[in-house]
Amino acid sequence: MKKKNSPSTPRLDQEAVIISHFGVKVLIRFPDGSTHLAHVKRSSGHVVGDCISICEAGQLKRLPRRTLLTRMDNSGKPRPLAANLDSLGIVVTSAPQTPPGFVERILVAAYAAGLKPFIVLNKIDLPATSLLREKLEKEFSTLAQIVCVSASEKQNLEELRQHLATAGRTVLVGVSGAGKSSLLNALVPELDLAVGKLNLDQHGCHVTSVSTLITLPEGGELVDTPGFRDFSPVDVSSEDLAYWYPGFSSILEQSPCRFRNCRHRNEPSCSITAAVGADILKHERYELYLQTLTEIEEREKQQSQRGRS
Repeated sequence: MKKKNSPSTPRLDQEAVIISHFGVKVLIRFPDGSTHLAHVKRSSGHVVGDCISICEAGQLKRLPRRTLLTRMDNSGKPRPLAANLDSLGIVVTSAPQTPPGFVERILVAAYAAGLKPFIVLNKIDLPATSLLREKLEKEFSTLAQIVCVSASEKQNLEELRQHLATAGRTVLVGVSGAGKSSLLNALVPELDLAVGKLNLDQHGCHVTSVSTLITLPEGGELVDTPGFRDFSPVDVSSEDLAYWYPGFSSILEQSPCRFRNCRHRNEPSCSITAAVGADILKHERYELYLQTLTEIEEREKQQSQRGRS
């Protein structure tokens, strides 16, 4: 995709969107398609998808965000990933395997951020994928649309293109090696993004190091992000987690718990634990909920202690 020449002196108050972030520099795109490389502070907080306007001395002023996807980084601090999104695609594969609870955590993050989630099952050409497909359809088909593709073999890409064309601005999230960059190369071959291989323990290598916003020829936009080994929802409190957790809300709407602040552990007259006992809610998903709940509670405790110090 050829880009128009970058304007030498962007006009003051001219609006644009950030399409790539390189730490202390960002690439911004103007409505006419031209681009400009601007310097920013490393702590600016700008992310791909942010709408900005040009201020004095070329500084960027961030405009209000419609939506924001955030995750916890390795140091335990919230880190924004992309802004002004409409939908979120969770890329999963049989190799590397997606960690237990990964899909549930991202669904929580999507719901809380106001994004419409869907699942992309990649590498359907691999024999082991058939079992994963059955598992995904059994556990998530009522919660999110599932699109099955093979980026390497160019299988079923048209269905994915059609979905993305009407999904608005979509961010792809998945573990390293799930094939996000391969999917983008298959959808937009001229991108020619670097693609990594699995290492000896079947984990992916981190090839994508920056987030990039890409306009798709058939319509829609895609944000490619670095891969993750885990994903903890940030903008969700321990009290609200159950409301967002996959499969919980329908149970709670039909039969609210006795206590409004029920955490669904050992409280009396709890609808969630009753649903687990009746096999309406799978015990595995309930255990994953408890793990996430404990992590969020611990994070809230640490934040409270820092606030008092």
